[in-house]
Amino acid sequence: MEEVLNALKAIKIELDEQRREIRETGKNVTNQVTQNINSILEEKFSAWEYKHEKLKELVENQEKRIYFLEKQERKRNLVFFGIEETETSYASLERNIIKWIEQYLSIKLTYIDIQEVKRIGMKCDRPRPLVVTFSTLGTKIKIVKQKQSLKDTHYYFKEDYPKQILEKRRELQEQAKLEKEKGNLVRIKYDKLVILKPNHKRQLHTSPTNDSQTQNNASTHANKKNRTIKTSASVRRSHSISEGVLKPSMLNFLTNKKVSNTTPEQDADGRDNNL
Repeated sequence: MEEVLNALKAIKIELDEQRREIRETGKNVTNQVTQNINSILEEKFSAWEYKHEKLKELVENQEKRIYFLEKQERKRNLVFFGIEETETSYASLERNIIKWIEQYLSIKLTYIDIQEVKRIGMKCDRPRPLVVTFSTLGTKIKIVKQKQSLKDTHYYFKEDYPKQILEKRRELQEQAKLEKEKGNLVRIKYDKLVILKPNHKRQLHTSPTNDSQTQNNASTHANKKNRTIKTSASVRRSHSISEGVLKPSMLNFLTNKKVSNTTPEQDADGRDNNL
């Protein structure tokens, strides 16, 4: 009976050992499979990430190219506002814009100077904006230089910006408003806000304080000069008076002395010489 119990104990120990080995083997297999799967997934993910970066770069380049082409396409465009919508055909629309430019901007164009004319937006009570594409950039520049001619009219024109640029300029309007409240001079140039800080320094010749100080210094200097001149003049006058007073007395003294020392004959000879 004791031998049977020992055999059963040995069998139990052996089974426990086998179970432990099976568990460890299962864990190792699971870890190995997990590592293999993770490695495969990482490789695939890296490949997908590389393809995604390439596609992203390609899309960005295409967007830049489209933006550049659209910018170049709109470079010779101007959008006119307020022009009456009386045209009945494309030919009449071209004719109307040529006449309008000649009438209000004093620039005579021909059909060759205009590449395309079109209305944008849905038709409504007000005249729709009119987009004009000129044949050359020089023609557009001549039109822009005459912008002041429309100052006293309800007509005006603007640059033809792409949609994203228009949105960017709307955002910059708020920032420009804040800068103006600070006293800065601002200007929106395409899609950038240019801040021109005013020069608060006053020029020397335009400063009222400096001018008044200069005038006061000049008047003070002039007064001092006049006082000096007057003083020197008074000194000269006093010297001349003293000399005028002293000289006759000395002459009288010398004359009297001479007279007292001369004889009547010498006095008579002196009178004859004076005559």
